[in-house]
Amino acid sequence: MDILKQPLITEKISAGNERGVYGFIVEKTADKIQIRNAVEKTYGVKVMSVRTLRYAAKHKTRYTKNKIVSGYTNAFKKAIVQIADGEVIDFYGEI
Repeated sequence: MDILKQPLITEKISAGNERGVYGFIVEKTADKIQIRNAVEKTYGVKVMSVRTLRYAAKHKTRYTKNKIVSGYTNAFKKAIVQIADGEVIDFYGEI
């Protein structure tokens, strides 16, 4: 099971990168200890704290020419990770 699915690249999270705050979309069943271990192993940094948020699926409706399409967006879990001072995670190093 892969704990970290993808990093979050938003304006709010990117502003926090200077303070050592990074965001990730993680597996729904992962707990804070598993997230901490996955970030430390993947990026080689010391994690100070982990905060998690669960987002529920939202109902969406789209009106097309032929019919009304109804459905739900995907539910996901987000983790906000605070790393130690002086350490950096470089998401753009491979680009």
